Amino acid sequence: MTPRRFFIETWGCQMNELDSQRMAGQLMQQGILPTHEAAEADIILLNSCSVREKAEQKVYSRLGEYRLLKKEKDRGDLLIGLCGCVAQQEGERALSRVPDLDFVLGPARVGELQDVLARRRAGERVVATGFPEHRPYDIDAVARHGEYKGMVTIIEGCNKNCTFCIVPQTRGPERSRPLADVLREVRHLLDYGFQEIELLGQTVNHWREPGGEWDFADLLDQVARLPGLQRLRFVTSYPRDFTPRMVEQVGAHANICPYIHLPVQSGSDTVLRRMGRGYTAAEYLDLAAQLRRARRDLALSTDLIIGFPGETEEDFEQTLDLVREVRFSAIYAFKYSPRPGTAAPRLDGAVDPEVASARLQRLFDLQEGIQREINEELVGEELEVIVTGWGKQAGTQMGRTPCHRIVHFDTGAEPASLGSMTRVRIESALSYSLHGRRSAAAVLSAV
Repeated sequence: MTPRRFFIETWGCQMNELDSQRMAGQLMQQGILPTHEAAEADIILLNSCSVREKAEQKVYSRLGEYRLLKKEKDRGDLLIGLCGCVAQQEGERALSRVPDLDFVLGPARVGELQDVLARRRAGERVVATGFPEHRPYDIDAVARHGEYKGMVTIIEGCNKNCTFCIVPQTRGPERSRPLADVLREVRHLLDYGFQEIELLGQTVNHWREPGGEWDFADLLDQVARLPGLQRLRFVTSYPRDFTPRMVEQVGAHANICPYIHLPVQSGSDTVLRRMGRGYTAAEYLDLAAQLRRARRDLALSTDLIIGFPGETEEDFEQTLDLVREVRFSAIYAFKYSPRPGTAAPRLDGAVDPEVASARLQRLFDLQEGIQREINEELVGEELEVIVTGWGKQAGTQMGRTPCHRIVHFDTGAEPASLGSMTRVRIESALSYSLHGRRSAAAVLSAV
């Protein structure tokens, strides 16, 4: 008997990646195996993201492609599910718009996938959305992808209500997991062999012990002390939520990676106020300086929205000035796109799309030069790299430095095993990656 198979397509952030791993684990517990080809699947899940422009149109377009698979293959038994943030946003509308869609599963209901499938097989087209108080989370039912990094959600949802952001609607209000649960899952991953742990949350540094006094500084301290943990990362931090104790922890543990993603969104106080971010550019710069004093080798990355309603040329120049001053190791920048149910579309001062595109390109040109300069400073250094995969050229592999830079390197006589740590001497640098060669000592130890 041919085993049943599932296919999951994942869009969006690390939170969505982990949700897909949770769904895959539940399916595998039922004896349903993964496939890389949607045409081979008995269950297709589209795990969607609603943050970017035209998210709904893209989702419905992809669901249309999956419907064709159902018809062309005469596969009435093929189940198609819409999951993730667009699922939460669309709910019943998705079932109405897509007659062959079998179920809709929101992010807060991921742990209920097995029950949803059972209800569908019993004849019900299911909409499982909303934010229930009790949310099953079986850490043994997670199909962890990759050999090197285990992701752990510590806080879900967001209470910030920035005027451009749909996350509070699609992920719900903030909800912290108890520290004991977090520590138990991290220990589980370390026992499983992961050397790097990434703590996840839309506002990861706003974690608070439910009903207690501990905050993110306490959590960082306790997780970092766990035996066997080589690298600890966390994403995404909210600038307003950092406290001096949290900053201190960044520099207190060698295994906390010298890399923080700290979205600023704009360098203009006027735009930041219209965004509802709750801090000024000067306050952001002061926090960046505090973090770098705590950790001298710290790399900072950020998010930026260009062409937000009301953004003037002066506002944009202030963003460029902030980028020049902070010297980010990477930026993730996008043109503003209105999201349904948010406040920003009601603001005046829409920016011409061509103007926004030109500004975005100017930003990318500036950042490319900064990144190349920063990366060139690493040439000649020997860095510890965790091996994440194979290179495109024979005899090469790739990995990540503690500061989250991509490194392509020659393996030498003996390749490094995926997920292992090795040392690489950096020989050249580009704007978006480093290139090097495994040190002789690392090759000899592998042999």
